[in-house]
Amino acid sequence: MNTERGNFGSKLGVVLATAGSAVGLGNVWRFPYMAGENGGAAFIIIYIACIFLLGIPGMLNEFIVGRHAQANAARAFDVLSNGRPWKLVGYLGILTSTIILGFYAVVAGWCLQYLYASIAGEINGNAEFVRDYFVSFSSSPVKPVLWGVGFVLLTHLVVIRGVRSGIERVSKLLMPILILLLIFLMIVSCLLPGAIEGVKFLLMPDFSKINSLVFLDALGQAFFSLSLGTAVLCTYASYFSKETDLLGSARQIAILDTLIAILSGLIIFPAAASVGVSPDSGPSLIFITLPNVFSQAFAAMPVAGYVVSVMFYALLVFAALTSTISMHEIGTAFFSEEMNWSRKRSACVITTVCSVICVFCALSTGAWPDLQVWGSSLMEFCDQLTANVLLPLGSMLTCFFVGWYIPKQVVHDELTNGGTLRNRFVGVYLFAVRYVCPICISLIFLHQLGVL
Repeated sequence: MNTERGNFGSKLGVVLATAGSAVGLGNVWRFPYMAGENGGAAFIIIYIACIFLLGIPGMLNEFIVGRHAQANAARAFDVLSNGRPWKLVGYLGILTSTIILGFYAVVAGWCLQYLYASIAGEINGNAEFVRDYFVSFSSSPVKPVLWGVGFVLLTHLVVIRGVRSGIERVSKLLMPILILLLIFLMIVSCLLPGAIEGVKFLLMPDFSKINSLVFLDALGQAFFSLSLGTAVLCTYASYFSKETDLLGSARQIAILDTLIAILSGLIIFPAAASVGVSPDSGPSLIFITLPNVFSQAFAAMPVAGYVVSVMFYALLVFAALTSTISMHEIGTAFFSEEMNWSRKRSACVITTVCSVICVFCALSTGAWPDLQVWGSSLMEFCDQLTANVLLPLGSMLTCFFVGWYIPKQVVHDELTNGGTLRNRFVGVYLFAVRYVCPICISLIFLHQLGVL
């Protein structure tokens, strides 16, 4: 039977675990590419502004709901709404995170395969070899499935150990290693011949590229980077102590998430500039372009190229794992508390469901291309469904719930820890949640659908 709920044991554990839930593959390839193509430092400035407009208020929304109720996402909304249908917002978050974990595990499995291949020295070669390697691997009916499901099982092994012994302990181990890897790889990349052009490309502001679409891209990146709308933050906040400074934690998490994204850019762009390669977006960047970049950049030092390649894909695996752990925990907490099951049994249910989604998504990208939904592969459909509909919807409803439905006193008490903390921004926060955030989310929703 289910036992007493777990909780994070330290302030460091709160920040590292919650930041780990936000840090993922998107920080490594999506943010650097978008910054480089949309004005470099100018984009970063706009992105930081979007963090304050939407990111931090959005995080606080879920923090308030989760910590006040001290329960899984569905029950948290139920408790605060006194049995009203608002609990459906929690169910929506659980559904969304389960779907995301299913298809995200496919790409995470690719990272695991490339880490193995890098260690074995299988992907050193020219551009054509690297491209053929990825096509051959991703089209296989076996390898992507095994690696993807393997990643779900790896996540399962962490989650079943509980909040402190599993999630917090692994986060305290992985996040510092991830940051050290980022710093080391950044230094190595920036010391390459001609790397300064890549640094300039990323960090020199080019305000001529700034337009309304760049603002929308920055807004969307801030939204997705911090895992808003997935119920991840709500679930993790339910493990916060009553002494945790919610605003301070949100600020620290946003800063750490942004720094990791910028550091990733300082790995990718200098290395690419060193060999005269223009980085691409999406899977082609990390599975086709970068292996070729590493091979060329360290052609005279093959051992160094080998080490850098292994460390880079270890970085990707760690970043992916911190994200999958958080998404798995949402459903695990739900079944554990609502069904009164053991953590192990609850985790097994989520692992099984996500593994099934992972299998079919992996097959739809290669071996079974006819596995489509409305003209898109199953994996693309899951991605579009969650990003374009479920995430914005869940976040919008959470804004309405916190901003207009729950008592203002609850919001004040959570942000000030019952009056023990001075917080002059409660009124500003409520204004943002009631008016600014819904407008921002609406813009993201319309932009994702191609209307704007």
